[in-house]
Amino acid sequence: MVLVAVPYFSTNNIASMYLDTVWDPEIALDREIPVVNWMILPYALLYLFYPATLILCPRSERGQAELAVGMQTLIMVTAFCCAIFLLLPAEIDMRDQIDWDSLNGWEHALFEFIHLSDNPWNAWPSLHIVHSYLLARLMTVWASRRVAESSAWNLFLVVLWVEWALLSISILTTKQHYLFDLVTGIAVAQLAWMATKPTLDEIEEFGPSTFAERCGWTD
Repeated sequence: MVLVAVPYFSTNNIASMYLDTVWDPEIALDREIPVVNWMILPYALLYLFYPATLILCPRSERGQAELAVGMQTLIMVTAFCCAIFLLLPAEIDMRDQIDWDSLNGWEHALFEFIHLSDNPWNAWPSLHIVHSYLLARLMTVWASRRVAESSAWNLFLVVLWVEWALLSISILTTKQHYLFDLVTGIAVAQLAWMATKPTLDEIEEFGPSTFAERCGWTD
């Protein structure tokens, strides 16, 4: 919460109050993509990825080590993205395309919540994409090990990645982001995962205790 949420909302408010757009990534296609009201739901479901990751984390030393590594990656990539938000700020000025009269009750409530809590800045790379992708990959590692226990884990993985696909589309159809934000978000997330995966493999190779000693996590 301190090292991920605080940097995001701090830079979001700094950009909104004090900064101007340095480079606008908007292209014509961004405004041609229609608003899809109900997709505010998969957009908002990002906030379930965080507790779901904690719940799914194996209650073992290996799970704890993997979670620690995953959270370090999340913190570092958040810092990287926040630096871009401050150095190359971009306002996302497409909320005028939303027809508020067409929203039903829960859609209106979710849009209103998002707009009140999140200023239309911090455009690219989209942290909505970066965070959800990294957490989905981490949950996939854990769920894949448990597929042999129950076929329900296969269903969970399908639901997880369908939700991630819908979430990726939703940042465009709710007018929260530009297409460029999506592309750069996926690129940053994949690079971050590629940098993290070898460390997760080391935990498996050496075991959590030896890995912790090699990293200087123990006294």
